[in-house]
Amino acid sequence: MAVTKTFPSEIIREAHAAGHRLFGENRVQEFAEKVRSLANLPGIEFHLIGHLQSNKAAKAAQIFAGIDSVDSLHLADKLNVATKNNAKRLPVLIEINVGGEAAKSGASPGSPELEALLSAAPRLEHLDFRGLMSIPPFTEDPESARLYFRSLRELRDQIAARGLPAVGMDVLSMGMSHDFEIAIEEGSTCVRVGTAIFGPRPLK
Repeated sequence: MAVTKTFPSEIIREAHAAGHRLFGENRVQEFAEKVRSLANLPGIEFHLIGHLQSNKAAKAAQIFAGIDSVDSLHLADKLNVATKNNAKRLPVLIEINVGGEAAKSGASPGSPELEALLSAAPRLEHLDFRGLMSIPPFTEDPESARLYFRSLRELRDQIAARGLPAVGMDVLSMGMSHDFEIAIEEGSTCVRVGTAIFGPRPLK
């Protein structure tokens, strides 16, 4: 996944012309301003990978092909209603806070919030639960992220082994520009790469 937050539409068009199709954006409002000029690009798909406030769920469900940062049952309920109104099923990933960081969103492994999401999946019939996403604590040494990536993979495997109805666990989204190689070694099926492709982000 090419992460294009803060980059202009022209950069996305160049990446699409080079053959890329899957892109990640962090903010609903920022992408809403870009999407009109990108709608005509064949096969392009945008996912929201940043924290989503529930009051923006309806707009996010309308403009994104997937939401990779579902972190609460409250948000999932909002997305389910919004997607029903859009007459489609919306692919989603459950965001896990593997490092227990207070400043980051995401459900904690084994938490009541995670269990509530998993249990509610059958009634959230307009959402398609496909797996997990996480951002580990940042360190300069990519190797330091390995244990966090491994713990997310193990959590995915534990959930998958339960055979829960309406809960798919095929996607494991972890790893970014500085640590994606370690993430792949630990089982990532989707790495989110921005700086390594496009260079430093434009200053706002």
